[in-house]
Amino acid sequence: MIRPSAGKLALVAGLAISIPFLASPGSASGAAGPIVVPDSAIHPMSTTVGGAKPQPSLNTLTHFFGTALNPLDNTTFGFNMVGQDPSLQHSTTITVDITPLNLTLDGMTFNGSDILQPTLDSPVFTNNDYTSTAHVSDPSVASGFTTGGILSPGNTSNQLEDATMRSQFNEQGTGYHVILKPVVHPALTVNVPSPQGTLIQTARGVIAGDIDITWWSTRIQNLDNSLSYADPTHLQLYLTDNVMLFLQDNPLECCVIGFHGASEVVGKGTGSTHGNGNQGIQTFAWASYVTPGFFNVKAAWAFQDIHALSHEISEWADDPFINNLVQPWTSPAIAPNCQGNLETGDPVVGLGFTEEANTFRQGPTPNGTQVADGFYHPEDEALLPWFMRLNPSPAQENQSGTNGRYTFMGDLNPEAVFHSAPPACS
Repeated sequence: MIRPSAGKLALVAGLAISIPFLASPGSASGAAGPIVVPDSAIHPMSTTVGGAKPQPSLNTLTHFFGTALNPLDNTTFGFNMVGQDPSLQHSTTITVDITPLNLTLDGMTFNGSDILQPTLDSPVFTNNDYTSTAHVSDPSVASGFTTGGILSPGNTSNQLEDATMRSQFNEQGTGYHVILKPVVHPALTVNVPSPQGTLIQTARGVIAGDIDITWWSTRIQNLDNSLSYADPTHLQLYLTDNVMLFLQDNPLECCVIGFHGASEVVGKGTGSTHGNGNQGIQTFAWASYVTPGFFNVKAAWAFQDIHALSHEISEWADDPFINNLVQPWTSPAIAPNCQGNLETGDPVVGLGFTEEANTFRQGPTPNGTQVADGFYHPEDEALLPWFMRLNPSPAQENQSGTNGRYTFMGDLNPEAVFHSAPPACS
């Protein structure tokens, strides 16, 4: 596990923690009521689950293979990404099978059904104008945010991930698109046994379910193999409300709020029937909607509502099979550690911007703190040129006009490391 320095956000990188396919449950004990935890013990985190080698067949997502030469070590890295080669300027639509999960834990319910409509109404699935943004992260001030500005001209009627991918390949305003088509399925009920979870409450009175990560990842992977509508050419997406995961059998080692993963479909290469190169590869993601105020706003203002979902969708699109390796990098989110995969959300975890009006849960927290501001809060995303140390960056031009950008927010990102190609990290 990657341990953060004091006061910094943390993430659990796919190379730092590898959750085995269908692993056995953990053994943490639950508590009778919410455990009140200080902000210093709560860190937003992300991880990956499994991974699969792409097969020479169409029995998985539409994806393309590309390469990039990293001038720092003169190494050519290959990568698989969702959609079609951007140079073709074609549009790709990926069906997203959405399954809300309704949880019961220690006498409380956390219904994914409750946050389904706000999620469908969010920038992840609706078209928006990304020419400008009203607010952006600024951890240097008490509020955690500052006034925004010009964001991504040329992306004027796009879903969030479509705009991000177009910016990444400098294809804004062209026919290149990666579009998500949501298909909603009936909610499923999950009863969390007390040894596998408990309730936690942060300083602003917001309560969340806190579940053992190994137990939970097993449940998700079992669903992938049992749901009749699971289709390797679709993304399987599971939604929860205020559900967090803990590590090392310790509820205070919190909080993983999303993951994405991939695996060969059982019976097609991993079971008794060999796939002969036509194995189905299922990609999947889980993310939790977060009530404003669960996290401390100064450290993680943007970590509310669909922030975790935007993180996982972006990482799924840029690294669908969990096999895109890059030269090791670091950022304020994981320093002094290094990470060697193309996980676009991990470098910028907790940094984001506002987009589109949000009317869901916009009142004060239980202790009266007003955190909600009437918007959704997507995460910024590091782009391929940042990982490949390309200078100049071939991505969308920065707002200043001085170079191509290294994250979707460009000059609006508050961290200096994202305004140029990063140095080596070992």
